[in-house]
Amino acid sequence: MPSRFLSRLRLSHFRNYASAALDLDGRHLVLVGPNGAGKTNLLEAVSLLSPGRGLRGASFDDVAAQGSDGMWAVATTVEAAEGPTDIGTGAGGPEGGRRVRINGANARTIEEMSAYLRVLWLTPAMDGLFTGPASERRRFLDRLVTTLIPSHSAQVSDFEKAMRQRNRLLDEDREAGWIEAVEAQMAAAAAGVHLNRTDSLGELQGLISASLDEETFPKAELALSPLFADGEEPQSSVALETELKARWRAGRAQDRAAGRTLVGPHRVDLDVRHAQKDMPAALGSTGEQKALLIGLILAHARLVKRSAGMAPFLLLDEVAAHLDPNRRAALFAALDGLGTQCFMTGTDPMLFEALGDDAQRVTVREGRLE
Repeated sequence: MPSRFLSRLRLSHFRNYASAALDLDGRHLVLVGPNGAGKTNLLEAVSLLSPGRGLRGASFDDVAAQGSDGMWAVATTVEAAEGPTDIGTGAGGPEGGRRVRINGANARTIEEMSAYLRVLWLTPAMDGLFTGPASERRRFLDRLVTTLIPSHSAQVSDFEKAMRQRNRLLDEDREAGWIEAVEAQMAAAAAGVHLNRTDSLGELQGLISASLDEETFPKAELALSPLFADGEEPQSSVALETELKARWRAGRAQDRAAGRTLVGPHRVDLDVRHAQKDMPAALGSTGEQKALLIGLILAHARLVKRSAGMAPFLLLDEVAAHLDPNRRAALFAALDGLGTQCFMTGTDPMLFEALGDDAQRVTVREGRLE
């Protein structure tokens, strides 16, 4: 049994669940049922027990059940050596967003949940990660970073909000003083975002490189594209803020003409290579890309466990269907090695036979758990 696990999960007016209740015993949870039954919705509910917008990146207004008053809720009990902790999150009421309660008290920030649990996920929507747009790889990277640095999600949000404001001011040709003030806000958030990414990526690459001889899943070589086209990149936060402000000031006319900010952390890309084959991940077969992505998630889970002192809960949506029996067995063994509780979904219960008594099994039918 893992040292930290969810023992209780309750949903109210969430997606296609009017209500749902699960009592868990620390083993992995396998959710089986037809497509559209609500398996992924349940994983999404668990993903919202972490900073950010969950595995779909959806607006909090969109997760409420159709026909409800919009007041959705997700609650869980986290069992750990220091005792149980009740955590709940749900619609924020008239002010919008969402709120968090821990042991019955309102949390001051969303990030307070991260003191009790971290969450990572892998979904079919991520299968095209290496061949799709850079924005999806940035979102993937920021999720990895947030599991290590819970405040990262808020910094990304602050940067994007300030950047939108700058773009509007440029379009309206407002006074330079107003634009400069917003650029200062942007620079502070942007420096934090970029350094969080580079530091986390460096730690993850170090862990992966130390286990290159393991051949269960292919290993990744990870790098960020340059922040600036000329390759110059200050290493300290203060120097990076100064450089960003200078470049944005010099580029206002060009950005105004383009209708967007052309330089910043929102323009970088995550470069992923297949280490053993020394080739871009995008050139691998579909199976190789899937295995590479699984290996990357497992490696990051090990890093989170080492850095945060707790293994993250893993949400694996339809992952077993794409693996041959040997790789499925390797995945299940890796999950046991992590000492975590994993939530898995599939349409075929036979895919999870190798788990034996290491998993609870629940059938999902039209928003009901059996």
